[in-house]
Amino acid sequence: MNDSLRAETEKLARSWSQYEAPFLQDYLVADVEDPRINVQSILSRHFLLGTLLGDRIQSILTEEFHFAAALNWLLQLNKRAGDTQELDAVLYALKRGADNAEGLEIPHFLVQTFASLPVPTYGIQIPNYIKDFLTGTRAQNSQSTRNGNCLDTFLSIWKEVLSHETPQHISVLEPACGSANDYRFLDACGIARLIDYTGFDLCGKNVQNAQAMFPGVQFEVGNIFEINSLDDSFDFCFVHDLFEHLSLTGLEFAVKELCRVVRHGICVGFFQMDEIGEHVVRPIDDYHWNTLSMEKTKALFAEEGFAVQAFQIGSYLHSRVGCAETHNPNAYTLLALRMV
Repeated sequence: MNDSLRAETEKLARSWSQYEAPFLQDYLVADVEDPRINVQSILSRHFLLGTLLGDRIQSILTEEFHFAAALNWLLQLNKRAGDTQELDAVLYALKRGADNAEGLEIPHFLVQTFASLPVPTYGIQIPNYIKDFLTGTRAQNSQSTRNGNCLDTFLSIWKEVLSHETPQHISVLEPACGSANDYRFLDACGIARLIDYTGFDLCGKNVQNAQAMFPGVQFEVGNIFEINSLDDSFDFCFVHDLFEHLSLTGLEFAVKELCRVVRHGICVGFFQMDEIGEHVVRPIDDYHWNTLSMEKTKALFAEEGFAVQAFQIGSYLHSRVGCAETHNPNAYTLLALRMV
């Protein structure tokens, strides 16, 4: 690692160390970033599930995208609703198959999803979580209580589906793991026990948070520019919201380093990417907030021997579910698989 990357590492570490541990523990796991309904987090779990189970769970994967789109819309509605009468009106309209609730337009995909539920698949029944959400919201006083059970719907489904699976011990790396931001949901849905996981983060407070929650799991302080592992140490890797914060030199070095230690496949979530010819560089204090060129980023992985597929999250959700709305039009996920 050269001097410029060492200096960048120090700046990045400084930018995160200013925050208190409780803030970091709750950061990136709420609202639209909640891994239970964040499409990019779901995609990274599906990436691992496909590796573990193949195509036999495809029907549940599709249903989880419907769930994420529906719950994201319902949570925003719940924030806007002045009282429970508006939620009652939406539920009444959905029961009638209507797309309008006293002047409030209901997305077509939500009407269709409601009509399809409950749905049997893979030997289990997926409940009508839309009805449960609207009914529970009306009946409960505590927002965290009324939303929590419904948000956990697919964590419970996956836990049941995976409960009889034998651990395969594939090795999985997560750089920039935060305070076990995504791992806690890998654990809750039953994926974690099937894999050998290692997470690292540049911020010691994040690592301490993660170790406190999961004392038996491999969390360590680490640097994407200098991963403390031999070549081809891990079968798979997933990482979220990291590369936009690096200099362009750092980006290129980080991709090379990541590809060095991963044998088979990498799933990368980006929050600031676009189909543009060049990267847009925006240095902010001790880190960057760049808009990355999709093609140029794909090329970095291709140069390391990976075949890369890009998913623009809004378009992907529209094609899978029919949902025309997304909270972030610049959200992309890249799936990079090692070419044999």
